[in-house]
Amino acid sequence: MKEKKEEEEQKAEEEQKELAETVEETEIEEKAEEIPEKKEEKKEEIAEEAVEPEEEEMPPPTEEEAKPPPREEKPEEEEIVEERIYTIPLSKAWIAPPNKRAPRAMRIIKNFVTRHMKLETRREGEEEEEPKRLIISNEVNEGVWRRGIEKPPRKIRVRAAKDKEGNVTVYLAEGD
Repeated sequence: MKEKKEEEEQKAEEEQKELAETVEETEIEEKAEEIPEKKEEKKEEIAEEAVEPEEEEMPPPTEEEAKPPPREEKPEEEEIVEERIYTIPLSKAWIAPPNKRAPRAMRIIKNFVTRHMKLETRREGEEEEEPKRLIISNEVNEGVWRRGIEKPPRKIRVRAAKDKEGNVTVYLAEGD
C-alpha cells in the first residue's frame, strides 16, 4: 500500500514538473488549490491541455541555445573625437577628514575632467539641448576606492575620451 502511494506521489511530482515548463502553470496551481478532492482528475485534464500547445511550438532548445548569449562589453559604436591621457593629482583629497577622502577624490576627478575636456556644465536657462555627460568607468571608481574610504591614491592616470555628441567617458589608463 505504501509503495503504491509513493509511486502515485512520484508520478504526481513528475506531472507537476512537466506542467511547470508550460505557460499555464499558474492556472494549474489555482485550479488545484480550489478543489483538493478533484485534484487528480484535474491534473490529468490539465496535463492533456498542456501537451497540445507543446506540439505546436518548436522542439525544446538544446543546452547551447538555452543559454543567453555571453554578455559582451559595449562596443564603441560612437566615434571618438578626442582622447587624452591625464595624471590627476588627488593630494587635495587628503586634506579632508579620513572618512570623506575617497568621495572627495571622485569629485576632484569629475571637476578635473570637466575643466580639461571643456565639458559644458548644465545651466538653468539652457534645457533645450541634451546636456553633455561625464561618465566615469567602474575601473576608475574601483581604483580610487581600492584601499577604502580613508586612503585613496595620491594620483591616478586616466584616459578621457570624448565622442561626437560631446559625452566624455573616463577610463583607467592602460598599464595601471
